[in-house]
Amino acid sequence: MKKNRLIRDTLTIVAALVLTASSILPVSAEEETPSADLSVAVLNAYIWRGLELSNDSIVIQPSMTVGYKGFSANVWGNLDTDPHENLGVEMNTWNETDFTLAYGKEFGSLSTELGYIYYGLEGADDSQELYLSLGLDTLLSPTLTIYRDFAQYPGWYLLLGISHALELKDNLSLELAGSVSYLAGDDDDDYPEIDDDGAPTGDKFSGLHDGTISVSLPITVSEYVTVTPSIAYVLPLSSDAENRMESASVEGDEKEFFYGGITASFAF
Repeated sequence: MKKNRLIRDTLTIVAALVLTASSILPVSAEEETPSADLSVAVLNAYIWRGLELSNDSIVIQPSMTVGYKGFSANVWGNLDTDPHENLGVEMNTWNETDFTLAYGKEFGSLSTELGYIYYGLEGADDSQELYLSLGLDTLLSPTLTIYRDFAQYPGWYLLLGISHALELKDNLSLELAGSVSYLAGDDDDDYPEIDDDGAPTGDKFSGLHDGTISVSLPITVSEYVTVTPSIAYVLPLSSDAENRMESASVEGDEKEFFYGGITASFAF
């Protein structure tokens, strides 16, 4: 009940801020106007940072983002159409709601973003993160994002990514992306190192973790609507990561993941 009240109150505050900003901020043709993006992704798996969080089921992930002058607020959720069991307890269909607040600014070819994420989780303790993202407007658009969980699962997660877009037609493009990550946990309880037999070694995990290769095909349907089919391949980057990803997966026997789906977004 406490979590439900928190989610309800947070949504109410975000909605109130958006409505207030829309009503009191002056708008002219020359001024930047508030933006909004609503999207729904339908995927055959929920993979997060190399970990499988669904079990042979379709997941639906709605998202809403509003932004103004570099500031943005996002609400994201995960709905599992066939929820699995966690420690013998059946998970709810709606099992995660995340809130993100961020501010971004560009300095020439360098883009920066500082943000805060609240993870509202079903079957686990809620947690919080801060992150800093740095990107360069150059060949392959390299981006480095540093995440720091400072609540229930303290640790560092560093993500280095590259991407490239090829315009195929006026309303169609091909986007290629890849990333590698480094995970460093603060302790062996939340981030245990796992041996080849699937048992904790007593040490904390620290090292290269997961890599991702993805291909997407954004299709501009109209001025406001985009439909994007996508596929992705996730793999461990070290033997320790292989053991951790396999041990932490829902089925407990997968360490590489190939998944995909389609996302429909409405932006204005």
